[in-house]
Amino acid sequence: MPLSKQYWKARAIRYFFMTCAATSVLIVVLVFLFLGKESIPFVAKHGVGELFGEVWQPVSFEDEQFGILPLVTGSILVTLLATILAVPFGVVSAIYIAEMASPVEREIWKPVIELLAGIPSVVLGFFGLVVVAPLVKETFGLTSGLNALTGSILLALMAIPTIISISEDAIRNVPKSYKEASYSLGASKLQTIWKVTVPAALSGIVAAVMLGLGRVVGETMAVMMVTGNAAIITFSPVESVRTMTATVAAEMGEVPFGSDHYHALFVIGVVLLCMTFGLNMIAQKVLKKYRIG
Repeated sequence: MPLSKQYWKARAIRYFFMTCAATSVLIVVLVFLFLGKESIPFVAKHGVGELFGEVWQPVSFEDEQFGILPLVTGSILVTLLATILAVPFGVVSAIYIAEMASPVEREIWKPVIELLAGIPSVVLGFFGLVVVAPLVKETFGLTSGLNALTGSILLALMAIPTIISISEDAIRNVPKSYKEASYSLGASKLQTIWKVTVPAALSGIVAAVMLGLGRVVGETMAVMMVTGNAAIITFSPVESVRTMTATVAAEMGEVPFGSDHYHALFVIGVVLLCMTFGLNMIAQKVLKKYRIG
């Protein structure tokens, strides 16, 4: 009995999606292999111990030093500050738009938020230089507004639209029966939101937060423009810092090909990739823990 046309169509679609998935995995593997290949010469020559130094001074005629701790701490500081600013504001805004805003307000805010998500990072960088940095300088009485706090504010502005948009979709997709059951037990609207709707949508909210953090961790241009680019170890928000992404972007274009400095920048790329991979693994664990159904 000949197989039907629908059968072959279904198999073709299945193999197409399998090919797309395999291609995605292959690209990730190739990225890992390329970064590893370019990083091995530095590790073989200098060892891993030099990477834990406190001085990043790759261009020196006397003593080149490739300690990436200042770059790692700068990236962590800016990311943590941006998370503290973006997550509460983004989640609360998403709850308001999904559960409390009128239809007219929702029709206004949704396009505005999606428009904010599409603003180029260099434009936000100029906004940070002209508006945010002077404001931070005057507010805290600093000598310069180019510091970790200014960078984290801009990164929060980049992450907030993503968090709001995806969280709002997750909250609106919570079954109405959950809310109706809560109301039938005498719960108020606010109690239903915080004790029923938000927990039910938590997996989507966590996914939104992790996507927002992914943009924060990988952002280059804005942080390079407003953080001051001082490669020092500090956990003070009002001091200048330098992130790993800004270092690679600023130095890769002028570094001699095949030099120790060149390979050290690829080591930074490996560390950054491992950090991003770790964040994704944590997100998967959290999503499994809070997934409903």
